[in-house]
This record gives sequence, C-alpha cells and structure tokens, in this order.
Amino acid sequence: MPKKTKKKTTTTKRASQISWPKKTREIQTAIVDSTRWNGFKFRDDDVVIDTFGKAGTTWMQQIVGQLLLGAPDGVSAAASSPWLDMRIVPLEPMLAQLEAQRDRRFIKTHLPVDALVFSRRAKYIYVGRDARDIVWSAYNHQAGFTQEALDAFNETPGRVGPRITNPPCDVRDYYLHFLEYDDFPGFEFGGLWEHTQGWWNLRALPNVLLVHFNDLKANMGREIKRIARFLEVEIDAAQWPAILEHCSFDYMRGASMKIEELDRFFKGGGATFIHKGTNGRWKDVLAASEIARCDEVAARYLTPACARWLKTGKLPS
Repeated sequence: MPKKTKKKTTTTKRASQISWPKKTREIQTAIVDSTRWNGFKFRDDDVVIDTFGKAGTTWMQQIVGQLLLGAPDGVSAAASSPWLDMRIVPLEPMLAQLEAQRDRRFIKTHLPVDALVFSRRAKYIYVGRDARDIVWSAYNHQAGFTQEALDAFNETPGRVGPRITNPPCDVRDYYLHFLEYDDFPGFEFGGLWEHTQGWWNLRALPNVLLVHFNDLKANMGREIKRIARFLEVEIDAAQWPAILEHCSFDYMRGASMKIEELDRFFKGGGATFIHKGTNGRWKDVLAASEIARCDEVAARYLTPACARWLKTGKLPS
C-alpha cells in the first residue's frame, strides 16, 4: 500500500480562519439525488471526486484508485469508488460498503458544491474540460444508453423531473441546445456554468484541487504526481510503470470491456462507456461562428479567469 505523507501543520492553522462552503439546496433528477449525502459519515482521509460529468470522471477515479490502492490491475472505479448521489443504486448497501471499507475511500459525485455536503475533513478533486468536448462526450454517452439503462433511470421509484431518453437530435443541434439552455436534451444534468464557477471559487481552499482534462492529456505523469502530493501519498517507484499503464485509455477501455454490467447499460458495453478520450471532435462539425459562440456564452456566466481555465486548463499566474 502507498505511504501517506505527514500532514502539513499549516492546513490545521488555516482551517479556523476559512469560510467553509455550506449546502444550501437539494437537487433531485432522474439521475441524482443530493439528499443521499446528508447522512454520510466522513472520515479524515476521504477523497471526493467531483465533475460536471463527461469531463474525465472515470479517468480521475482510476488515477486516485491506483494511488490509494497500490496500482491494482483492472478498473477499480466501479468496485471501490461508488457514485453516492446516483439514485438508481440502493443507498443502504452502498453506505454499508463504504462503512466496511478499510482502504482509503474515494467517492464520485456530479453535484455542484452548493448541493453537496462539504466536509473540511475530506479532500476534493474537481475535474474540468472544455465545454465543447464535454458536450461531444455527453452525446456519445447518452446515445449509448440501452433500453435497460433508460428503464432503470425512468422507472426506479422516486424519479423527479423529465424522463431520460437517447438524444432526440444530431450532435450539432444537441450542442446548440446546450448553448441555449445549459442542459442536454433528453438528459437533464444541471447547469455546467454554475457547477464550474462554484468549484472555481473554492480553488484556494487547502482541501480542494482543480485538475484539467487537457493537462492530463498533455502530461499524465506530471498530473498524477501533483494529485499524489495533494493526497499526501508517496508513490512507490516500483509501481510507477504499472500506474501509468493502468491509467491509459487503451488499458481502461480493455478492462471496461470485461465488466458485464456495462454490457447491460451501454450499447457496445465498456467500449462505449470508455470511449475515445479525445478532444476537438467538434472542429469538423461546427462552423467557426458556432465554435466561437461557446466562448461568448461562457463569458456571460463565468468570471474571465474561470472561463479561461475551463477552456484551456490555464490557471492565473
């Protein structure tokens, strides 16, 4: 198992001076139920991975799992990193699994921070990605849902809001709908802009780390080491080659294709769930004015520095 480094005393000293975020609302859709976090019992070393969705969630789960669990073979996310707010999975067994877990826990969520129970005891990793790439990935994800997946979302008792469907239009119109309404047609997921700005505003907190998809693509090894420092984990040099291999998209796709549950929920199984992991597929579909319009919309809702980070991954100097 990886060693945990000594905690910095500066974090403790600063904690009493910090204005910590507080939950101010609940979000319930066909997909998520934020109330499922309300009774969760945090531990001091918990890790919460948050994204808007289709920004690199599973990739980050895989990276964190490799660091915390000692470079295990296979995809650890499904077994070791549950999506707590996903309402179609029974809550009590999930909480029992987390309570019984002796390894350091890492939990997935897609909630905006104002709908999330925020613990100063946990560490939070937020992953961002260019909005256009998120839209393209979301379209593929939604188009891949089987009828069994749609039935699970729509027929599980307690659904709030509209039914989930496969995309009712082509990807270009799907993108234009997103720009107009800040959601995906047939796949209510909440607003990207407020989700991103909320986490951006917390970037200075000692237990929050922002990671960008572009940086993971450009230099995954560097970013994994940065994540390890944040989690206070020493990387075993002997495990480093395995960590890099296990976090590659080819490896994750191959491992996902062996998970039977994904065959039930996605057409094409794991090969659809872990798709291409590439950026810029929209460049061959959209007109220049349609590409630029995304920046114009982002500028209405995000601060300039946040908009720049979401698009490029570049942080203020």
